[in-house]
Amino acid sequence: MLDDSIAILDELIAFPTVSADSNLGMVAHLAQRLSDAGARIELSHDDGGTKANLFASLGPEADGGVVLSGHTDVVPVGGQPWTGDPFAMAARDGRLYGRGTCDMKGFIAAAVALLPQLDGDRLRRPLHFAFTYDEEVGCLGARQLVEHLRARGLRPAAAIIGEPTGMRVVEGHKGCHEYTTLFTGREGHGSVPERGVNAVEMAVRYVHRLLALRDELIASAPEGSRFAPPWTTVNVGRMAGGTAHNVIAGEAAVDWEMRPVRAEDARHVRDALEAYCAQVLLPAMRAVAPEARIETRVIGEVAGLEPADDNLARRLVSELTGQDGAELVPFSTEAGLFQSLGTHCVVCGPGEIAQAHKPDEFVEIAQLARCCRMLEGLAVNLT
Repeated sequence: MLDDSIAILDELIAFPTVSADSNLGMVAHLAQRLSDAGARIELSHDDGGTKANLFASLGPEADGGVVLSGHTDVVPVGGQPWTGDPFAMAARDGRLYGRGTCDMKGFIAAAVALLPQLDGDRLRRPLHFAFTYDEEVGCLGARQLVEHLRARGLRPAAAIIGEPTGMRVVEGHKGCHEYTTLFTGREGHGSVPERGVNAVEMAVRYVHRLLALRDELIASAPEGSRFAPPWTTVNVGRMAGGTAHNVIAGEAAVDWEMRPVRAEDARHVRDALEAYCAQVLLPAMRAVAPEARIETRVIGEVAGLEPADDNLARRLVSELTGQDGAELVPFSTEAGLFQSLGTHCVVCGPGEIAQAHKPDEFVEIAQLARCCRMLEGLAVNLT
């Protein structure tokens, strides 16, 4: 199975599925392999029709079963000092190099390489393959896929999200919510500030409130939290606005994010900022400029994976890998979206997150082999 995984990974790396571009070629390739193995194929496209999720199933048409989940998109390579073609896999020194080898086409390749060992008629429980688009820019494909499954009333019992964890079992991670807040005021001459509405000043006041909320979150960290740091974090990544020293700024923008340890923290921050804008900032702005406005755009809201005492997926993967215990990680995945279905989830896959998104990204062949052994054990478990 390992040799097949390496050969399939070589094929997948050749598809340059950067998030800004289409993934349809890779999806068609995977769909053909899965269809040839007898899987039932479902495709769901984005609004533009240039990207698609692939959901395929083997075994009985029933609720429950296990999902093997991976995203097809990769981050850009522009400006990175690669020593070779990032979309032509290279093997050397026990490693496989190429964009996506680690994050996360290695896992997808191993999942597809399992197909010759699977007989859908002999599976006691369904085995699903969920390969999504646009994970790297907000888990857009997985959000669509999960809503599709919810509408169908299909709830898999367990999901293995094959992000690179060094094949360690991960049972939890924070969410990642990213926003851009836009301020529109009224321009004017800097010598008469009372005649305009300075959007930059309003953005500063907004950030001040956001940082006050950050302090509240630090003070209210959940007792016994295993996350590092244990509280919901807030970060202001960028501020921009204005045109010149002597011009009242008519527009401004703030890019910010939060990484919640629990869903109620995210709701508290959003509600508090909405109230601050509605009750404080906008009345002050519109007293001078009725056309003034504040708009917050959601760039991405990726749900966290909340650790659970009862987790079928954790038990299953721990048995398959021979590991005791499970970890938490700081990076986010699609797992929280599947968890929202009521599916038990873990994150476990080949490669180290430290190699992801970097030039000369690689996965160790030994780790890919461990992934193959885990999936071979899963096939036996389902039969």
